[in-house]
Formats: sequence, C-alpha cells, structure tokens
Amino acid sequence: MKLYYTPGACSLSPHIVLREAGFNFELEKVDLATHRTETGADYYQINPKGYVPALVLDDGQVLTEGAAIVQYLADLKPDARLAPPAGTLERARMQEQLTFIAAELHKAYGALFSPAASQEAKAAARRDVARRLDHVERQFADGRSYLLGEQLTVADIYLFVVAGWAREKGIDLEARPKLAAFLKRVGDRPSVRAAQQTEGLIEEDQAA
Repeated sequence: MKLYYTPGACSLSPHIVLREAGFNFELEKVDLATHRTETGADYYQINPKGYVPALVLDDGQVLTEGAAIVQYLADLKPDARLAPPAGTLERARMQEQLTFIAAELHKAYGALFSPAASQEAKAAARRDVARRLDHVERQFADGRSYLLGEQLTVADIYLFVVAGWAREKGIDLEARPKLAAFLKRVGDRPSVRAAQQTEGLIEEDQAA
C-alpha cells in the first residue's frame, strides 16, 4: 500500500493507523499548492478530488476520505483492536465520533487554513472550533481515557490530529484540561511519534 500525504494534514491520521496496526506501506508526499507529488506525478491523476489522503491498495485501487481509510485499515487488522466489530452498537458509536470529527470539527477550521479568509471569518472559525472542542472536553468528564472508553480506536487518532491543530491556530487547549491530557496520552504513543518524526513535525530526539 502507498499513502499520499501532506505533512501535518489530516493524512497524518491514516499514517498513524498504518504504523499502529503494523502495516508495511510506502509514503509519498504531496504538495497541495502545485498538486504534484514528490516524484513529480500529477496528484489529480491519483485523486481527482485534489486533497489528501489517498491510499493506493495493493491491487491498484485508490481509497480516499480519511474516515473511510482508517476504518478499512482497522478492519484489515482486527487484532490491533482499532475499531469495534462491524454491526455492533460500539461500531456505530465510533462512526458517530468519526462523523462529528470530519463534518463538524475538521470542517470548522476551514477559514483558518484559507489565506483569502477575512479576519472576521477567521475569528468566527475560532469560535466554532472552540465550541466543538468544548463538546469533546465534556465527553471526557466521566474520566474515560479515549472516546469510546479505555480502548484506543481510529476515532481517537483522527481527533488527535484535528484537535491538535488548535494550538497553531490560536485556540487555547489548556483551558480544556481533559482534552489536553488526551492529546498528550495519544501523542506519547510510539506510532504517533514515529509518524510525526517521518513527516518532519517533531525532531528526531523527541521521537526516540
């Protein structure tokens, strides 16, 4: 398999899942400004949507959309326990979390990543992101370690990536101590540190 990614983008989520579950895989970086990969390929020819991630399977098929990719990977490696079994209520609960992260939290950052957005639009986006992070903070009020309880799932990995953008966008995570503790908990995992190191997001000595 080959994952097309952009450092620090939402493609970090399937990158972590690939490592956490123990897959053999390749990586290829994508420049989203030029839509060229690091080998010079036209990324639109790989993923006509133009954004990351895209996962090329061993038979040449291409799977896109992070929430779909991470579930597919989890199902290929059930022993990693990164997703509850299909057809269970717990699986639906995980999909509920993935949908919220993708459709509400991830989407709310839009203006904060747009150079063309006005300061008013950026301020409104920060408020929207903050409200959604407050919802996440409340979910951890019962002392759970992860979104579904005590077992890490792909939803936690996606949340780690998307919620982690808050700091660089001027949104205070320390005011949400349970979420901040969750981010540290996930961030300390070897698979997470290795993925971040590979993408150049943390220094090598930090990932050791």
